[in-house]
Amino acid sequence: MPYSAVLLGLAGLIPFIAMPIALQFNLLSTTQSASYFIQYSAVLLSFFGGVHWWDAVSNQRYGKQMYIAMLPTIIGWVCLVFSYDIKALGLLSVSYVAILVYDKFTLVLPKEQIVSYISLRMALTTVVVVTHAWMIWLLSGN
Repeated sequence: MPYSAVLLGLAGLIPFIAMPIALQFNLLSTTQSASYFIQYSAVLLSFFGGVHWWDAVSNQRYGKQMYIAMLPTIIGWVCLVFSYDIKALGLLSVSYVAILVYDKFTLVLPKEQIVSYISLRMALTTVVVVTHAWMIWLLSGN
């Protein structure tokens, strides 16, 4: 995995970590923290749909993968509509795990690339899921 991909992946975790900290230390209001967190999470989830869109187009696999590639965007949008509901955080969290599993079994990459990609995604997704749980805990009143 290129160093830049690892670095950008780690940088992508900053909002996931910053928003619960901001909420926990009253640096932002509950509404702001939850809204910014869910907005960022929805946008990032949509990005993973784009990975599958590209994979389907570049490998001429126009069946179900192209349709499934749209699901992260639709799920993200639904979560934005219900952005103050803890269920949105749960749905986003589950969606990150689901798209990771789908990546593992669907993406067409050379073996060494898929192994490093999935390893990186597993580490990043773990942090993403933990921060979603942290936000749920904070919004539930501890």
